[in-house]
Amino acid sequence: MNQFLEQCKKGIIVSFSLDHDDPFNHPELIAKFAIAAEAGGACAVRIQGAENIRAVRSEISLPIIGSSEGTFASGWACITPDIKDIESLISAGADGIALDVTPRKRPNGMDGIEFFEEVRNRFDLPLIADIAIFEEGVRASEMGADAVATTLSGYTEYTNSKSDEYPDYLLIEELSRAVKIPVIAEGRIFSTTEAKQCIEKGAYAVVVGSAVTKPRIITQRFVKAIQ
Repeated sequence: MNQFLEQCKKGIIVSFSLDHDDPFNHPELIAKFAIAAEAGGACAVRIQGAENIRAVRSEISLPIIGSSEGTFASGWACITPDIKDIESLISAGADGIALDVTPRKRPNGMDGIEFFEEVRNRFDLPLIADIAIFEEGVRASEMGADAVATTLSGYTEYTNSKSDEYPDYLLIEELSRAVKIPVIAEGRIFSTTEAKQCIEKGAYAVVVGSAVTKPRIITQRFVKAIQ
């Protein structure tokens, strides 16, 4: 297993994937967030975009999982859509890459399975497979992913009926029992209790994003809770 995945066992990975209109969506501010995450004990960070990775890389020593943003023809988000994105992320300083391995057709004409196989053959670095359902996680493990993340559960056209309030504990538990690679819990984890429960369900590590990096979302949740 890759060294940085080893050091993330039962650890917190902080994710930075900010909306374009978020007031904190600037490389220098994301770098400050990353410094705080490192000081707080994060085992790694997940950064979207080469420019942001470059800014963060100069400020912290933590491993960086890189990704980039794209869009499927359906309008749904596509994580790390093409080879040129991966080359850019690596050049910026990413230590590993997260990519969508769902079977949907990417903008480059390849489905997620074909694309993953090409990436696995071309790049010698950790690959984290972002999946939405159990079968995708098992397939990613069989194809040689270094870890599988539940990032896309609830964020695809075929899983968007899932509750937007809680992590997908069932998917985390089932995958943890079925595959030999690390299962990283990601998606809708907003509290320490939820993070702990993900570990209890078998998650190797937990990704926390909006609960740490999006003050606007955090504020909205408090406002909604008391109204």
